[in-house]
Amino acid sequence: MNKYEEVLKHFDPVLQDEAIRQKTAEIIDKSEENNTPEVLKFLYSCIDLTSLNTEDSKESIWRFTGAVNDFEGSKSDVPNVAAICVYPNFVSAVKDALSENLEIAAVAGGFPHSQTFTEIKIAEVAMAVMEGATEIDTVFPVGNFLSGNFQEVYEELFEIKASCRGAKLKVILETGFLQEAEAIKKAAILSMTAGADFIKTSTGKTYQGATLEAAYVICNAIKEFYTKNGTKAGFKVSGGVSEVDDAVRYYTIVEKILGKEWLSPTLFRIGASRLVNNLLTEIEGKKVEYF
Repeated sequence: MNKYEEVLKHFDPVLQDEAIRQKTAEIIDKSEENNTPEVLKFLYSCIDLTSLNTEDSKESIWRFTGAVNDFEGSKSDVPNVAAICVYPNFVSAVKDALSENLEIAAVAGGFPHSQTFTEIKIAEVAMAVMEGATEIDTVFPVGNFLSGNFQEVYEELFEIKASCRGAKLKVILETGFLQEAEAIKKAAILSMTAGADFIKTSTGKTYQGATLEAAYVICNAIKEFYTKNGTKAGFKVSGGVSEVDDAVRYYTIVEKILGKEWLSPTLFRIGASRLVNNLLTEIEGKKVEYF
């Protein structure tokens, strides 16, 4: 029995998918009460503002970062975003241009499919951190996991975490491929056992992004892991979260399952680019296209 299988023995069986849908629906029914200006401003402060485009360049990332700098203080009652997230080769561009106290996140380790040599994943993560990344978003090796190679998955994630040094590691489960609640929970526990600081739903680069049911499963896994190990992992939702109502629903899931102590940018993030203008539009009551 490998280390991961030994760990799994101590966790509760996961609910059936239909029961999870019902539980999630019960929570979401109460989400409208959280659609308040205060919550919307908080949600803005939890955004990892992303630029992950084929046409990105140093010049475009400088402009992108400059817009984030200019936002600071432009709206006195709305805090700035939590982080800027880019490809690893643009970390230094963000670092050079950034004047605000934000995190610099890099997608690294074979993003978005996690299909390359482990040595390359480790090297890319280490290089991104060396360039100035304070957070690493890496993709869970889904294929290896679905093949049952849990020990290999654990060892790879453990080595990637070690190469992060002081940077936080967000592991992207790509829940659309895992699909079943049991697989999602097992992947989340494996990732946290290997040292993940955040569990993230999706890359946003595949056919299916985040779902409320996947968020329910991940948040419960985070809660159970904390109860058993005393380690707090954060939760990041990403992939198709562009509407204000959706963001509020995910906020409500975190609030109801993990509690108010997780309602902080240090433990709750939203990976988004389109959401920012929609949030500002809702907050200000008029059309806003800042980014």
